[in-house]
Amino acid sequence: MDQPTVGILQPGSMGAAVAACAATNAVSVLWCEAGRSPATVARAEKFGLTGVATLAELLERSDIVISLCPPAAAEDLARDVAGHAFTGVYVEANAINPERTGRIADLLGTTATVVDGGVIGSPPVGGKSPTLYLSGPTAAVTTVAALFAGTDVQTGQLGTEIGKASALKLAYASFQKTSRVLVALSVGLAHAHGVGQELVRVAARRSDSYLAEPEYIAKAAARAWRWGPEMEEVADTLADAGLPPEMLHAAAATLARWNDAKDDAELTLADALARLAQP
Repeated sequence: MDQPTVGILQPGSMGAAVAACAATNAVSVLWCEAGRSPATVARAEKFGLTGVATLAELLERSDIVISLCPPAAAEDLARDVAGHAFTGVYVEANAINPERTGRIADLLGTTATVVDGGVIGSPPVGGKSPTLYLSGPTAAVTTVAALFAGTDVQTGQLGTEIGKASALKLAYASFQKTSRVLVALSVGLAHAHGVGQELVRVAARRSDSYLAEPEYIAKAAARAWRWGPEMEEVADTLADAGLPPEMLHAAAATLARWNDAKDDAELTLADALARLAQP
């Protein structure tokens, strides 16, 4: 497929940046303006995305659609797409468990070709280069990988099985994000007893310790509204594998205390710890 038209569902911080990279090898990248916030409009404009009025128009014009939204919305969004009998390549790139990815593939597979995707890393801005892992039908996976050739989004191909990319994403997220929650609890405990700086000095003796980066807690708090549902997806995946999910449920419950700090770039460490201490 030469120079496809791409649709992005929905252009959040990750989705918009990934879509902008896809624009390198696409005719255009579309997004649906209906019902979106002023912040989303501004973000889409910043990344040079082309707005369309309706989902139907986006799907009619797109060869490839990439779904990057909060985990809870993934299946509803897929159902909306299925209602329009989309016939292109649908990249299910949300942080959802493999069983949900399989349901989405079944839902869309009568008309569309579904590729399982999982993004590991930060949005591709400011020199950052995440990897989009892909699994599914070989030709479709190759087409999606080609879309990001020469861009800041790297791709990794995991074979033909739907669910593998989702599993890898959640396996990584279970460590990376739960570790940040544990850091917040450790730093909060130390600050409550007046030994916060001492804890950082102890942790700094180990170059690989998240405890040496307490400033990241505020960033984790601002992202908690997305991370919490992702941890619930990890918990469900652990349970499906016969592994105990309780720690991930607890991490999600901890993150929920920061839900009202959504995308707050001005949040300080002290603010984040104060919110963590309130039920």
